[in-house]
Amino acid sequence: MADYIVRATAANTQLRAFAVITTELVETARQHHNTSPVATAALGRLLTGGVMMGSMMKNQQDMLTLQIKCGGPIGGLTVTADSQGNVKGYVNNPDVLLPPKNGKLDVGGALGPGFLNVIKDMGLREPYSGQTILQTGEIAEDLTYYFATSEQVPSSVGLGVLMEKNNTVRCAGGFIVQVMPFIEDEVLNRLEENIKKIRSVTAMLDNGHTPEEMLGEVLEGLDVEIVDTLPAQFYCNCSKERIEKAIISIGEKDIQSMIDDGEAIEVKCHFCNTAYNYTVGELQELLKKAGSRRRL
Repeated sequence: MADYIVRATAANTQLRAFAVITTELVETARQHHNTSPVATAALGRLLTGGVMMGSMMKNQQDMLTLQIKCGGPIGGLTVTADSQGNVKGYVNNPDVLLPPKNGKLDVGGALGPGFLNVIKDMGLREPYSGQTILQTGEIAEDLTYYFATSEQVPSSVGLGVLMEKNNTVRCAGGFIVQVMPFIEDEVLNRLEENIKKIRSVTAMLDNGHTPEEMLGEVLEGLDVEIVDTLPAQFYCNCSKERIEKAIISIGEKDIQSMIDDGEAIEVKCHFCNTAYNYTVGELQELLKKAGSRRRL
């Protein structure tokens, strides 16, 4: 099943909800970054949360960045998503290995104490930025806490990544349910009861649940209305031209020292690990461009 996001409302718009299957995009991220199982689970959860939060934004050019700065051995994670279902991300230490905790990958142990930064660039002069302290480092609870404290929107976030024995991704996905200010007590009580009794996200996905079926369980008895669906994918917009601009921006002195080394250089994109190579001749061209830019 190809990855996609479902956007829905329930209980006569007293609830808004999102659910997504991200198996392919998390596996793509794992292949790009060659992540260890616990790093795959951590990055997979943040990519899943990010792609749903991106889809909450209104305009095509809006961008969302989720950045975790933490003291654990994973060293931090960054995910960027747009409003169209495209998401990309990386972990600082993709090789982190930890023993399982209670039979599960120890994502909280990999992250340790830290902060979650949420940056929304909506084309205004200043991007919106909110920061919260990590609650558990398990990511779903951390996003739940962020919504409650920074956006004042009580939410329930469920995220899951299940690995195969050969360390590829078996299934990944999640849901976010948000409570509107005018919610009636009985709707809230029903939602809380439902969330108490649902199985984990990975159990639902492993059982073959689609995003629609996941929302059917989370919002059982609350008249779910699917608003729309959109495809989700791991997508990086890097290119040789964009990397060239980055090289030019470091300045003539540094480019000249690369040329003086007399060897081709390789530059890797953080987000997708694609390598771009530049010969000494190409660096000389970039040096000329840097010089002409300075004179402008």
